[in-house]
Amino acid sequence: MRKSGKWMTIVDDRVLEYIREEGHGSPTEMKENGPIRYSRQYIAERCRKLADHGLLKPVGNGVYTITERGEAYLDEELDTHEDAPEQELDEQGDENGAHSESNS
Repeated sequence: MRKSGKWMTIVDDRVLEYIREEGHGSPTEMKENGPIRYSRQYIAERCRKLADHGLLKPVGNGVYTITERGEAYLDEELDTHEDAPEQELDEQGDENGAHSESNS
């Protein structure tokens, strides 16, 4: 069973599944051609959130591809329960790195 984070919605799984199957996708394509029955705006919002958490990668013009993290989540190899956005993870890594250097 997939371990989705509190920040995730059921739509996120559908978005990731669609993009994995198609190779790439935009909110407009998912709305018009996919099984996602939400507005294009809501799908776009979820794509941005998934990209913030490193599960999707924006490639331009509103098109996204799935990342290794996204694949791992779909394959039940990644627990996003306590996941933080990419920027937050980077900042924590920088802080931890600086902290551990001062303790050396």
